[in-house]
Amino acid sequence: MAAMNDHPGEQGAEDPVKLIGIRETALSVDEVFAAVGDDAAGGIALFVGTVRNHDGGADVDALGYSCHPSAESEMRRIAEKVVAEYPVRALAAVHRVGDLRVGDLAVVVGVSCPHRGDAFEACRKLIDDLKHEAPIWKHQTFSDGTEEWVGAC
Repeated sequence: MAAMNDHPGEQGAEDPVKLIGIRETALSVDEVFAAVGDDAAGGIALFVGTVRNHDGGADVDALGYSCHPSAESEMRRIAEKVVAEYPVRALAAVHRVGDLRVGDLAVVVGVSCPHRGDAFEACRKLIDDLKHEAPIWKHQTFSDGTEEWVGAC
């Protein structure tokens, strides 16, 4: 009998990056969840980033995201780093650009792996690296009239 780690389902998939996108329209958790489905996955981890009504102790009135034309290819590069480090069966990441309202979905990422621990860790690495490395910028307008640009997500 083969050792558990020798089973093909215990390994990362050959082409696990299923969905990468920048969207000007509302994001769908269902779309990302469907993209990361895999029969060999014992764990699927999703992260949904939403627009909150405050930041740094101030009320947020408006928020918009913009990106560099290379943002989607940079998201793919970041995704490829994650799949090189974890046994990812499927991965998806979509980010919104344009004007958003409080409660809107700003980013949805998902990762499936043979086991839950890897799925959690890979999903966290994916969203953290996207936030720090993808050329996507957030512009916030506060209720006191001040504004702020936040680099990368």
